[in-house]
Parts: sequence; structure tokens; C-alpha cells
Amino acid sequence: MEFKDAGKRKNRGRPDTLYFNAFTEDLFSWDNDLANDSQRVLRLNSASRFFAGIRELALEENIQAYLGRYTDFDFNVDYERWLITFSKAESDHIKVSRGEENIFIWCLFMAICERVIDGHPSYGWVKYLYIDDPISSLDDNNAIAVASDLARLLRKGVNSLKVVISSHHALFFNVVCNELKREVHKRYFLHRTRPNGQYTLRATNDTPFFHHVAMLSEIQHAAESGDFYTYHFNMLRSILEKTATFFGHDDFSACIHGVEDEILYARALNLLSHGQYAIYEPREMVEDTKALFRQILDSFQARYQFALPNLATAQNGNTA
Repeated sequence: MEFKDAGKRKNRGRPDTLYFNAFTEDLFSWDNDLANDSQRVLRLNSASRFFAGIRELALEENIQAYLGRYTDFDFNVDYERWLITFSKAESDHIKVSRGEENIFIWCLFMAICERVIDGHPSYGWVKYLYIDDPISSLDDNNAIAVASDLARLLRKGVNSLKVVISSHHALFFNVVCNELKREVHKRYFLHRTRPNGQYTLRATNDTPFFHHVAMLSEIQHAAESGDFYTYHFNMLRSILEKTATFFGHDDFSACIHGVEDEILYARALNLLSHGQYAIYEPREMVEDTKALFRQILDSFQARYQFALPNLATAQNGNTA
């Protein structure tokens, strides 16, 4: 929102940015035909500048070219009534899933971006793109495909548009960065410290950006200061779950299998990570629990030696 507000202030209220975010998705709404339960349609908010030129541009072929890479349903756009119908095989007017709806909107956005890069007058006001997490509800294969398609499109517009992309999806982020590594771009890691809640922004050129690595770094920082809070059990359990999955195990306890007091550690992680701990109202652990948590952490880190970024340094500068 701050990016959007800054643009308005700079341009005296005139838009100059085409967005893909939660507001974009809100431009579409379902009419499920509650009376007859047969003519389900997705309605478009025709008042939005997002749809400024789609009637004249006839984007269906471009949308379908993207859509066919991700899913297997068809669509039809009624520009007179500003609605879209979907079909699959012999079934018409189907209600697609939330993930399918999101990917259709993404394909429409990509088709519009092509026209922006081509310099079509309908979108001559667009100087920037802001894309926020376009891969929600997608599996990893489609997340990679979306990242590759986006990078290919951005390379076409490298001299005509400035683009900001934000994501919490490490795989998507990694693919986009690799695809664009020959183009001039900047990468940042946005980190919220606890318990003060401030945000820090740090270049990721020499810093791992995976969420679980950042969480482990924060826990390590807490271990050095002795400031263990109850929510650290949730974070450590999450890290063990991800590590176990990466190595093909079906239970986080595989990460501490064979260590002394293995059963005690697993029971503690099970019980104490299920507490209803409010992140925004942190409670410090009692001394006995701190000692137990440190033992579990030491056992895990003795077996899995991660290269941890020094997020504590970032907390002392670049505060957003």
C-alpha cells in the first residue's frame, strides 16, 4: 500500500503502476446462479483501469497460450456483460477452484503486460509493475513455470518498465533470480525482528533467503542472548519438519533420532509447539524450559550444520 500511496503522491493522484496483488483478485467476483445452480460466471469489475483495453485488444489467444501451460480448462469472455464462463471437457459453466481462478487472473495479467511492453496506447500510463506473490495455491511445478514465464516477459520489457516483485515463496524467488541473473536487478530480504516488530531490509547477494534458515538464525541469536520465548518452540518444530521432509522422512523426530533423551525432546516439541502462543504478545520461557530448549537446539545443530546469515547485523541498520 505504501508503494501505491507513494505513486499517488508523486503523480497527484494519477496512477502509473499496474498491480498484481490481492486487490487485482478482488476485481473478479463469482455469480453462482443460486436460483438455478447451472449458469456460474465470473464477473469483471469493468470500472477498473485494469481492464481499460481488453475489449479492443482481444486477449483470448494470449491468455490461452499461458493458461495451457498450467491447467486444462477453457474460457470465454463476454465483453457485453463483462463476465467469463469456464468449461472443461463436456461440462460448461463450471466453477473452477480458487487456485484455477488465480492462475486464470494471472494469465490475463500476463497478456495485458505483453501489450504494455508492446506500447499499446490503452496502457500508455503504465510505467511500473508491482507483482505480489502470484503463485498462491500453485504446486511447485507451476510455481517454477510461472516464474520462468514472468522472467521471459520481463526480459522483453527490460528497457521500458521498472518492476517490483515481492514473494514469501523461496522456490519462486530463486527461479526468478536465476532467470534474471544477467539483467540488472536488486534482491532484498525483508525481515521482521521479534519482539520489537521492526522491519529490516537487507541485500541478499551473500545471504541465504530461505525462510527456515532465517528462522534458525533468529533462534541462534536468541540462544546467544538467552532471550527464549515460547513461540521459539513453534519455530524450531517448523524447522525440524522442513528438514525431515527434505531428507525424505515422514516425521520431524527423525532429526533427533538416536540422540540422548530423544523421547523427551520429541515429546517436548510436540506439546510445547502446540501452545496458543501469541507472536505479538511474547512470553519468555521459564529457566527449566529454556535449558530443555537449548539442549534440543544443540542436538539438532550438532547433526545439521546450517550456514546462517547474520540477521542481527541487519537489525542494527536499514530499519524500515
